Amino acid sequence: MPNQNFSHPIQFKASESLSLPVKQTPIPIHHYLRQPQRLVKAIADPKLMEQLSDNDFRLKMRPLNFMEMYHFQPTVILGVWSNSQGTVFLRSQDCEIRGIDYINDRFSLTLKGKLCPQEKEGKTYLQGQANLTVEVDLPPALRLTPDSLLKMTGNGLLRGVLNRIKQRLLNQLAQDYHHWVESQSQSLKNEEVSRFGEPCPES
Repeated sequence: MPNQNFSHPIQFKASESLSLPVKQTPIPIHHYLRQPQRLVKAIADPKLMEQLSDNDFRLKMRPLNFMEMYHFQPTVILGVWSNSQGTVFLRSQDCEIRGIDYINDRFSLTLKGKLCPQEKEGKTYLQGQANLTVEVDLPPALRLTPDSLLKMTGNGLLRGVLNRIKQRLLNQLAQDYHHWVESQSQSLKNEEVSRFGEPCPES
């Protein structure tokens, strides 16, 4: 629904899906996904992220360039949570563009995402879907530009944003998951040693 405060609104949209095979480990991945803050830390650049609470994060997106006229860097408050099955949900709660009041007052961003483990033919996959919508009030300099050109440019910009998130997820999540499994296994071994002592060597 268009923002009633916008005199010349235009909306851009993009979607991205993901199917990632997961190697079998002693600890199923849905246990890992119950800690969604690890997921955010795995896919976000630490220099651009601030954790506000267990489930809320402030993320600075990469700088965006629209029509070679507007350069800006949105800051998004992202809520992330999971259920007992290990399904992770992401939803933007607020967005701000610092330093450019004209755009900040005429800009809205909505990001929704879902990531869940699924079993198929004895194998585990992570299935994901993300939808990104931006609504902006066109500045006077762009009001004579055809909507088709504006939407093609804006939609392509958003697809690039989602694709970067997807690539980081593909590259970082599996690596972080296996590091987590190793640390959990080592912690369990250390706990057993502290409780029962070192095992006797075989003769």
